[in-house]
Amino acid sequence: MRGTATEPAGRRERLEEILIVDCDVHVHESPGELAPYCDMPWRKALENIAGVEEYYLDIPGFSPGMTWYEARFPSGHEGRRMVHTAEQMREELDEIHVDIGILFPDHLLKIALITQDEYAAALARAYNRWLLEKWCSQEKGLLGCILACPQDPEDAAREIRRYAGEAEMVGVYLPCAGLDPLWGHRRYDPIYEAAQEADLPVLLHSVTVVHPVFPFNLHGFETEFGRHICGHTFAIMANLVHMISSGVPVRYPELRIAVTEAGISWVPFLMNRMDKEYLERRREIPILKERPSHYLKKMYFATQPIEEPEDLGDLVKLVELYDGEKTTIFASDWPHHDFDHPMKLHQAPFSNEVRRRIFGENALELFKIDAEGRRQNL
Repeated sequence: MRGTATEPAGRRERLEEILIVDCDVHVHESPGELAPYCDMPWRKALENIAGVEEYYLDIPGFSPGMTWYEARFPSGHEGRRMVHTAEQMREELDEIHVDIGILFPDHLLKIALITQDEYAAALARAYNRWLLEKWCSQEKGLLGCILACPQDPEDAAREIRRYAGEAEMVGVYLPCAGLDPLWGHRRYDPIYEAAQEADLPVLLHSVTVVHPVFPFNLHGFETEFGRHICGHTFAIMANLVHMISSGVPVRYPELRIAVTEAGISWVPFLMNRMDKEYLERRREIPILKERPSHYLKKMYFATQPIEEPEDLGDLVKLVELYDGEKTTIFASDWPHHDFDHPMKLHQAPFSNEVRRRIFGENALELFKIDAEGRRQNL
């Protein structure tokens, strides 16, 4: 049954009655937290900056940021909102009715900006060890994604294979902020090969940065208003175009691909734009056997930051435009200040069937887990 702009007659299920899988929840890693898990000599570097004052996604030598670039005004939110323990995370997710949370980092959203390849790979290894030991718990409904270091794809592939047998590691996180080259480049094939072999989905996650590479050369914007509008969404779009034009979904047909923290309103545009270009330039990409939209419709798209049209029925129409009833997944971005409470999406007039799919069932299929968060292929 497809959702329609007018909700079908009958009682709307309450949030408490729906399984909610949150596909974008952020743990808080820091140099001091990761140092005991890091290989030498990089452990010493982390210990050296363990006491550096931390700003929102901004620690020198760990998470390059923009804290000092512009005026900072007080506002109604706390930009430094963070969660420090699995117990705290479980309590807070309970408050917003989330049953299962898929974990991503805070500061290492920017790992692609690290210029020392060996350091970046060591950070990724340390994060994966720390995440599994300190955060992942089926009992608490907290499941992890293996951080794939883009600076060293071979090492990233080894990490995927190392953790593939861990029931609480259910995906592979592909950083996008400041990435160069984009994820369609053949250098990343070892990551895709390992993820497909492990039957783990890959999830692209972006964050706003100013960096001299496309599409993050956002230095012309004077405010975060402009940067944030373009940074997340344009980065995801650029990476998906590159992945499809280089044939990643064709070369790795069993690989499940998802994107997080970009909203959904751009998805119909990208499908139509890519199909239009394909009809005119398909000889440039002979590896594709179908129109680009064919491959995009197999990918999963997380809702956060969900668009908020005056007519919430427009959200239903957006999902219909890309046939997303079975590929749209809920995400909150908890605990960041601009998180999306499930109640916002719950207000959209989807049918109960589609609402259940978006809030949880689609994610169960993406990660191949059951309603208790257990991997089904182990």
